[in-house]
Amino acid sequence: MFLLNPPLAAGRFFYLKNFKQTASTFATMYTLKKSLGQHFLKDENISRKIVGAIQQYPLQKLLEVGPGGGALTKYLLEIPAIDLKAVELDAEKVDYLLATYADLKGKLIHQNFLDMEKPFDGKFAVTGNFPYNISSQILFKMLDWKDDVEQVVGMFQKEVAQRVAAKEGNKTYGVTSVLIQAFFKVEYLFEVSEKSFTPPPKVKSAVIRLLPLERSIEMKDEGSFFQLVKAAFNQRRKTLRNAVKNLFDPEILKDELFNKRAEQLSVKEFGALSFKMK
Repeated sequence: MFLLNPPLAAGRFFYLKNFKQTASTFATMYTLKKSLGQHFLKDENISRKIVGAIQQYPLQKLLEVGPGGGALTKYLLEIPAIDLKAVELDAEKVDYLLATYADLKGKLIHQNFLDMEKPFDGKFAVTGNFPYNISSQILFKMLDWKDDVEQVVGMFQKEVAQRVAAKEGNKTYGVTSVLIQAFFKVEYLFEVSEKSFTPPPKVKSAVIRLLPLERSIEMKDEGSFFQLVKAAFNQRRKTLRNAVKNLFDPEILKDELFNKRAEQLSVKEFGALSFKMK
């Protein structure tokens, strides 16, 4: 019978003990909560690309949404002379992040991002591997903060990213496309394979950038514009004449523009049309 000599056996025991501890730490870090839409980014190259993208424009204040296991955070902390804050809902991840990244002390906010007030006075940027189950709400939060958000670089479900960037005439063009593009320039940066995550999501992902327009689209007012866009796309298969007839006087509805469907109008055309509302 073959026996390991004592030093080798001790070494083997030490290795297995360490392996189990590492595996335990890894498992604790990656406890997944489906209710929070958690898929953790594990591809270091993608993390570096996102952080590189956010640095292509000058920034002094930056909010990371949903740092999770710190895939982006560890690189964001290396950006020189930056005022960084991160907001995380999951208490387990908050504990992990504070234990792993000492520099996050005083910068990590344990809160639901959708409930938080603006994290900084003045201009700031936003980034994150955004939870897919609240991606639309995150975009509308950016609209709420549009006067102070100077840049957004974020990862979304590919379908959502395509919708945000879509132009008129595209089947993915919709309410989100128009409302975001009325205030932001959208750049579709790159796509990310599902294999870059733990666990792999059932959908592909993409990273986009939002930059404030130097001059927002001209519109009657935001309330009227939002009402018009939502009404038009609520019945997108109908002509505008039928979809938004309650918002215009009968004489205005005779215009040939109302023969079109919502997806055929550009963002600027929606803005111009808002001036003719009741």
